[in-house]
Amino acid sequence: MKILSRILALLLLAQMVVAQEVDDGNELLNRPAERTYDIILDSGYLKVGVYENFPPYSYQVDGEPRGIDIELGRRIAEEMGVEFKVHWITPDENLGDDLRNNVWKGHYLAKQRLADVMLRVPYDKTYAYMQDSTGEYINEQVVLFGPYQQETWQIAYNPEKLESVETVAVFQYNPIGVEIDTLPDFYLTSAFGGRMRENVRHFHKVAEAFEAMRRGEVSAVMGMRSEIDHELAKPENDGFKSAGNGFPGIGKQVWDVGMAIKHTHRQLGYALEAIVDRLVKTGEMNELMVEQNLRYSVPGYYRAFLDEQAIARAEGEL
Repeated sequence: MKILSRILALLLLAQMVVAQEVDDGNELLNRPAERTYDIILDSGYLKVGVYENFPPYSYQVDGEPRGIDIELGRRIAEEMGVEFKVHWITPDENLGDDLRNNVWKGHYLAKQRLADVMLRVPYDKTYAYMQDSTGEYINEQVVLFGPYQQETWQIAYNPEKLESVETVAVFQYNPIGVEIDTLPDFYLTSAFGGRMRENVRHFHKVAEAFEAMRRGEVSAVMGMRSEIDHELAKPENDGFKSAGNGFPGIGKQVWDVGMAIKHTHRQLGYALEAIVDRLVKTGEMNELMVEQNLRYSVPGYYRAFLDEQAIARAEGEL
């Protein structure tokens, strides 16, 4: 009996240790990993994964979540009849890490810290069906779906420094600010045989690059269009202009942005896809963007089958 009692005691202790390892005091974060569509409805909330400190998409002002992805998450939860809960994502080395840590497996330090759905995920079929050297699908644990916005690259410039920006070649002679380790950084330092490299200035955030432009340290800033629009909407930047140029040789000029869920949660995906589809087609997605002082472009996914009138309606032109 003593031996049996000791074994039971050890098992109980082991259970307590396991429980302590996953219990960080937050009931929402320690929910069961398998949050199916029915479980979400019964729970009364939807946990939406968004990147932290990433204006204008998702960020905080005085502790309150803000941004276009926050508003989209709220609208989706409202359509489902549940409460919106934010799951802040700290970017890892790459998108695959972010999907693993926040959608299907969880970080090794907090395996139950998972979002029901993750926003701001590139909707790219090539990436979705990418295979490793053995032929296995790299992203088989997630489903990428529901494109809701088309993003592109954009330059803003100071008209007191530059008369216009008809081509990026002007940055062979004028300094331009970029966020470090982003595609604009790699592009501007390598395009045209690297002739613009010496005039590229690096910053941690696009907002910091705009601060430098206000100080006269750079003549222009390159980033994603929504980031540029967000900064241009600020009163302190009202003297700057948006350029209309393209980017020869950049590779991917525009791309669709969508959502991601765990591959076993298809029913949830169908429900979310139907909601986003309606928001895009009725122009409500455009309205959400306009409220944030951002321009909206219908994803390329829809351009393949919607007629010109439907696209114009979706982009608020009708």
